[in-house]
Amino acid sequence: MKERVLINEGIFASELRVVGAEGENIGVISKEEALKLAREQELDLIEISPKARPPVAKIMDYGKFQYDQKKKQRDIKAKAHVTETKIIQIKIGTGEHDLNLKKNRIDEWLSEGHRIKVDLFLRGRYKYMEFSFLKGRLESFLKLVTEPFKIADPIKKSPKGLSCTLERDGKIKAKPKASAEDNGQKPVLKAQAKAKIKPEAVTKKKDENK
Repeated sequence: MKERVLINEGIFASELRVVGAEGENIGVISKEEALKLAREQELDLIEISPKARPPVAKIMDYGKFQYDQKKKQRDIKAKAHVTETKIIQIKIGTGEHDLNLKKNRIDEWLSEGHRIKVDLFLRGRYKYMEFSFLKGRLESFLKLVTEPFKIADPIKKSPKGLSCTLERDGKIKAKPKASAEDNGQKPVLKAQAKAKIKPEAVTKKKDENK
């Protein structure tokens, strides 16, 4: 149950350790003296540590006090957010479509504050390729990720091949999402338009081949 904050005449203690509006330590004084100081500054006397002996009170605006308390609660809730370590696996031969699906999943997880372990799974002859080549392939995949991230665990060998761990980096702005043309792909509509052949063109072609 949330404790009720006592202010001004509602404070029960006859003596208080008082903190001033600028954070200065005024010392232990009577409640009446503390109330007088608060009124002179057109502020409130707020009991901030009721269990202390004597209780601690601060001179400040009650509206600001409430705002600060709500902000602290939001910060506590944000830090209490449960994060998980998600796993994404790619292979040397993973197709472009699947890579984009996995990249989108990483973006989503990063935005939710999760850590992501990225595995480059190696089998057969790929296990014996140069580390620098394999590292480059994994780094190329990471460049697709648009959500800001930092490397929590660097790229290294793992039982499955190569792996690294990412986590969100709030200090960096998200990269703009690449369009289909930026990825070297033609937009579907344009590709379809070019693929369409007019009926008369087909007829003309047949006549020329007779």
